[in-house]
Amino acid sequence: MSGAVDLAPLKERATAPPSPPPSDSGAGTATGLAPVVDVTEATFEAEVLQRSMQVPVIVDLWATWCGPCKQLSPVLEKLAHEGGGNWVLAKVDVDANPRIAQAFGVQSVPTVVAIAAGQPLADFQGVQPEPQLRQWLDAIQDAVAGKLSGPPGADAAEEPAEDPRFVAAEQALEAGDLAGAEAAYELILNSEPTNADALAALRQVRFLTRAQSVPADAIARADAAPADLESQLAAADAELFAQQPEAAFARLIGFVARSAGDERNAARARLLELFELFDPAEPFVVAARRKLASALY
Repeated sequence: MSGAVDLAPLKERATAPPSPPPSDSGAGTATGLAPVVDVTEATFEAEVLQRSMQVPVIVDLWATWCGPCKQLSPVLEKLAHEGGGNWVLAKVDVDANPRIAQAFGVQSVPTVVAIAAGQPLADFQGVQPEPQLRQWLDAIQDAVAGKLSGPPGADAAEEPAEDPRFVAAEQALEAGDLAGAEAAYELILNSEPTNADALAALRQVRFLTRAQSVPADAIARADAAPADLESQLAAADAELFAQQPEAAFARLIGFVARSAGDERNAARARLLELFELFDPAEPFVVAARRKLASALY
């Protein structure tokens, strides 16, 4: 499901004056589109691919025997109605429409796929909590609302378009929405568990989220209580956030050297986690790893 998608038709629609809904719609939405539709193999072309040229289409691939589907589908339907036609929920019974399931490579249900401009944009499997669903849907709509920037007339062969999933995550970061950025990166990893860029970015976001809750006097507290694990962990986060990685590493290495048991293991695990925020070839990371080895053995 990865890769750039040409969102030009959706961008144009986003900047164009809204069209009046058809008189016989009865949908009561801003776009005149029914927010939820049942899709079959016969209607897939019109209801999903063609419709996705107007608005994002969220395809809910489900089965009657699937318990998690019964949890997820009602929430998606509720959000689709709240969306007022800004996106369409297309429900596909995979047992009745096996060729659609095969086309998406469905391995388990529920599987949810976002389609924009006739192409897959993002996907996930399994039940997701409503707040995360809302963040995911917001990211999808941001990606197709004209927020993907690029110089007019750029040669796509020379300068490939950015992956809209990463653009949405980066926009959330720029807006200070760490929870939204974390959800966006997690959804990339749901479909691509080995995506190194998403994994590295997720580590950074999780660190930033944790660092924001560190008290202003964390370093002073830790210096006054050198045997307290939680104080040392918080102070290391504060030092790293202040761009003092050598100090953060030295603090935790010192704690490892003078502690034992579960607390020693916890400090070591946090230190390894902090190492992963940097290029492993960085000289200060290499030096810290050597010092950690000496402290352990």
